[in-house]
Amino acid sequence: MRAAVLNRPGVVEVVQRPDPTPAADEVLVRVHAVGVCGSDTHYFDHGRIGRFVVESPLVLGHETSGVVEAVGADVDPSRVGQRVSLEPGVPCRACEQCLAGRYNLCPDMVFHATPPVDGSLAELVAIHHAFAHPVPDHVSDEAAALLEPLSVGVWACLKGGVGPGSRVLVTGAGPIGLVCVQVARASGASEIVVADLNPDRLAVARQLGATRTISSGSESVADGYAAGPAPEVLLECSGHPGATADGIRALAPAGRAVLVGMGGDEITLPLSTIQERELVVTGTFRYAGTWPTAIALAASGQVDLERLVTGRFALEDTAAALTAARDTAGAIKSVIDPRPTARSAADPAEAAGGPRG
Repeated sequence: MRAAVLNRPGVVEVVQRPDPTPAADEVLVRVHAVGVCGSDTHYFDHGRIGRFVVESPLVLGHETSGVVEAVGADVDPSRVGQRVSLEPGVPCRACEQCLAGRYNLCPDMVFHATPPVDGSLAELVAIHHAFAHPVPDHVSDEAAALLEPLSVGVWACLKGGVGPGSRVLVTGAGPIGLVCVQVARASGASEIVVADLNPDRLAVARQLGATRTISSGSESVADGYAAGPAPEVLLECSGHPGATADGIRALAPAGRAVLVGMGGDEITLPLSTIQERELVVTGTFRYAGTWPTAIALAASGQVDLERLVTGRFALEDTAAALTAARDTAGAIKSVIDPRPTARSAADPAEAAGGPRG
């Protein structure tokens, strides 16, 4: 099979590798679509994220869909031919965290495209059968791949307690911020305010359900709430220290701040505000048990994942896909199709032309 391998920072090469053989409890999936995540780009640029360091050639990619091509000895053979979305982290299923239902915190998690575990930017990938989730036929390959970032949004809203009538502030209108907007809307939030520097992304946020936007380049978050009730929930999706602090300061008493975006290892928080208002501040780490909800949201049309796709690429153009979000005006999400017949369509006008697969 062909696979796109990160040899060192800034260098990706398409190479031939042996086809994987599924273990007894695994399925072998022919990959149809892989979304590019900010973590993939960070590994491409820097070769590391925190304690995770690329020390040998690594296959990137963990937002994945495809079709089951073969199954291991212990898996129902009727799954062959099934269209699936891959949940890219397989936990041990036996530790304290797994048994408590928090399998995203499993210390022995095997997660795609996290060194030294290879990801799914390849023609074939093997994964435990329980983490290859069947998707309805009317959910496109691209939307099925983007159930992974949608799951991040579902988990963030769950951690923030977003529900009917909630007033929500989303800081950062990248792909995760935009799925958070849609999940909050589907959860019944009465107000969804989005703050970002990028006017193009703020326009998309309004299209996808934001009730109001704040241009953080010309208006502070606090000024944006001067004439209205404060938000109850902050979904911080930028990872920017200033946006995090400003968002926390905007919260109503007893509000909840959910830190989703990946920034530096340490940031300064407005501790007096947190104490005086009895705010709850929590991090998020991936997700647990979110795929059924994500599939339902996408299948019902409550969430539009294809609207996020602004560039389509072949496997040979992986390097361009990894940098498109910062190199192309208006870019939001790139998707790579590893199949040999795929061709690049990085033009946003063509990317918006409809689902593929």
